[in-house]
Amino acid sequence: MVGFCGRDSSELASPTVLNILAISGSLRAASTNSALVAALARNAPAGCRVTVYDGLGRLPIFNPDDEGERTPREAAFLIDAVTGADGVIVSCPEYAHGVPGGLKNALDWLVSRDAAVAKPAMLTHASPRSLFARSALAEIMRTMSFAMYEGGLEIALLGKKPAEVEVILDEPGNVLAMRDALQGFADFIRGR
Repeated sequence: MVGFCGRDSSELASPTVLNILAISGSLRAASTNSALVAALARNAPAGCRVTVYDGLGRLPIFNPDDEGERTPREAAFLIDAVTGADGVIVSCPEYAHGVPGGLKNALDWLVSRDAAVAKPAMLTHASPRSLFARSALAEIMRTMSFAMYEGGLEIALLGKKPAEVEVILDEPGNVLAMRDALQGFADFIRGR
């Protein structure tokens, strides 16, 4: 079952199941990164639930003057979702050798909060060519005090049409790779 974050993040709190929030850094309808996080949610191993955050495009542009009591509802929801998750997975495209603005904006809403501090995080990639964005994103998230898991996952989906993407993501080897990556991340979370 694919979980999608709606307006209520209370389902993220469970003592027996690890709750992982997955964020795609792309707003494209046919995003390979979004397809990858959805596939991770479908293929989560026992004891692990992956919920896909779907509010990236609704976040207002970060403004420090709007923090505290003035925090917009969408930003508050993101902050609560990250706070309530046991770990965070980010799958991000690369635009002009950098992190897309929408994802950076989401991270900016978390900078002055405790939500990211020591929060386990894993990066996944749908393109083997996203090396600059990977490096930049890892640096941003380490600076924010996320506890970065050194393992990760890359499934090459660049340039594939949606139907091809689904076939690739359903290949037994890729399903196993997703489950193994999630299990490794779950072990990392539990070992902290």
